[in-house]
Parts: sequence; C-alpha cells; structure tokens
Amino acid sequence: MVNVSTTAASKINELLAEEQKLQSGLRVFVQGGGCSGFQYGLMIEDAPGPGDQSIEVNGVKLFIDPISARYLDGAEVDFVDSVTGGGFTIKNPNAKSTCGCGSSFSG
Repeated sequence: MVNVSTTAASKINELLAEEQKLQSGLRVFVQGGGCSGFQYGLMIEDAPGPGDQSIEVNGVKLFIDPISARYLDGAEVDFVDSVTGGGFTIKNPNAKSTCGCGSSFSG
C-alpha cells in the first residue's frame, strides 16, 4: 500500500480544489527513465483505469497500476517545502538506490 503524508494530502486537496476536480484522484506511477533507471510520476486523473488499485489515504484517492504497485508497496507521497523550492516527493523503502534529484531510483 502507498501512504500519503498529511502535508501532501492537504496540498493535493488544495490542487484538486483549484482545478475544480474534487472528485478526482492522484495517479502514482513508476516508469522507465531517470538517472537511476526508474522515475516516479504523479498526475491528476478523474477515475482509475482497468486493473488499477484504487485506495483512499488521508482523504486522497490514489490510482496505481499493477506494475507500479510492485515498486511502490510501502512508499509514501510527501510534500516538502524548502528555501530552494518545494514539491512532491516519494519516499520508497524498496528503492535500492536513489539519485540526487530525488525523483528516480533503481529497483
């Protein structure tokens, strides 16, 4: 299962409200690429696709395809706000290594 921090949940719900998509959810996925082999992706979607896991965590609907689910089990979506900028991050205990950008990993 994928977790969503309370900070990230608040930010996601703000974004959904701004986009007037309060009934939508967040697709969390893994795709090939990035400097470590795989990279994370997040996007707003209206509904899950065929075969997707659909879960709700901290008031946020998450849609995860079966292939991504294997890499994301136990991961957490978080939101970090810092002096150099902020953004969503994924903390993944399954990643064997990560790169400096924080958005790619090797499995």
